[in-house]
Amino acid sequence: MRVILIGYRGTGKTSVGRILAESLDLPFFDTDTLVERTAGVSIPEIFRQHGEARFRALERGVIESLAGVEGVISTGGGAVCDPTNVADLRRHGRVYLLSASPETIGERIAGSDRPGLTDLPPEEEVRSLLARRKDAYLGAADACVDTGSRTPVEVAGIILRDIRGENALPLEGRRERDDLLERFGLSGLRGMLGRDPGLMVCGIAGYPCAHSRSPLLYNRLFERFGMNYHYTLFEWPDVGTIIRLASLLPTKGLSVTIPFKTDVMRYLDEVDEHAAAIGAANTVVRCGGRSYGHNTDWLGVRTPLLHRQGARAVVLGAGGAAAAAVYALCSLDMEVTILARKPDAARRLAERFNCRWGGLEDFRGCKADVVLNATPVGMEPDTRSLLDAGDLEQGMTVFDLVYTPPDTPLIRAARETGCEAIPGTEMFVHQAVEQFRLITGIAVSPEEVREVLS
Repeated sequence: MRVILIGYRGTGKTSVGRILAESLDLPFFDTDTLVERTAGVSIPEIFRQHGEARFRALERGVIESLAGVEGVISTGGGAVCDPTNVADLRRHGRVYLLSASPETIGERIAGSDRPGLTDLPPEEEVRSLLARRKDAYLGAADACVDTGSRTPVEVAGIILRDIRGENALPLEGRRERDDLLERFGLSGLRGMLGRDPGLMVCGIAGYPCAHSRSPLLYNRLFERFGMNYHYTLFEWPDVGTIIRLASLLPTKGLSVTIPFKTDVMRYLDEVDEHAAAIGAANTVVRCGGRSYGHNTDWLGVRTPLLHRQGARAVVLGAGGAAAAAVYALCSLDMEVTILARKPDAARRLAERFNCRWGGLEDFRGCKADVVLNATPVGMEPDTRSLLDAGDLEQGMTVFDLVYTPPDTPLIRAARETGCEAIPGTEMFVHQAVEQFRLITGIAVSPEEVREVLS
């Protein structure tokens, strides 16, 4: 058994870890203590002599040496900001994030000889670093425990009950969960959870979403990184019902697809700046009973088009995917025109981002360098194309966000015309890299994602 405690200094990791180790009859490892033992000097002295970079390198080596080792492991406050550390810590382990308010942390660490990591006053540094590390903490954790008003014994008790599967839903909650699982066609998941109460769940929320390759990708990556996780389909016509089922399961993350990327935001406790600006979320991270929304679609659009910065672009469509695309293209200083079957929808989206707009029939007058299809047209079984080879010109870059099938009619027309053709699989790959990091804290490369999907 591996139990890993993460979180900011002063949240009780060492005290709670020692109690857990004794209760579980496991060895206790404190990575800060092991760093000092390796260096032969105290952590403040490491910082004084060599700086933070040397400390982080020593910390990385210590955590690597503990990969797969049974025991209770207490980590330094910034350890999980390095995705390599997260991969080593997560391997066959269960990770608990211990948290407390900035005020409580400030009181607990007052008088410490540990050097500051910024030039800010101590109270401001705590707030700043908590904000900076928030995504890393939430991503790396399987469960979150607030230690602010609890003693170390109480916190350890919560974790022990979780490990033993004793933090079960009340009877009414179990009945509702099981009924929803049956309605969703997920009775097999109910059996998996019955056999393994420590199993964590992720899934894709959409209608339809059976075509998605996310289950294949995530389940293979979970296996690769030794994570006790399972990714499934939450295919249902109402996103509120999906969110309710997710709240009754040990759900860590959701990928959100059509038609729910906008509607899902009503059910989230927080959204990041990108999702708020786009008005759509395709990623939900859950921890400690709260849901955090993100948008990674825009990165899936932006990354393959970095070489076309400053170009003239046309976006076909005015829905959630189009909003993410426009946001990405504007971040690359492109001159964007939005064209849609319903011009009013194009106008509304264009007004948000200060772009040109029109109907689909206006395409030929746009003189585009980049053409991006952000509609579902081309997705099986509707394998049509909004444009044909006669609408395209050699030298254009054509990006179709549809990835099932990967070789859409629009992509074929682009190749026939001599355009640069970017299939929707590239968007999927690059957004999945960021989504996997947000949900698990682990960084994978685009090459790893392509390899898994091939």
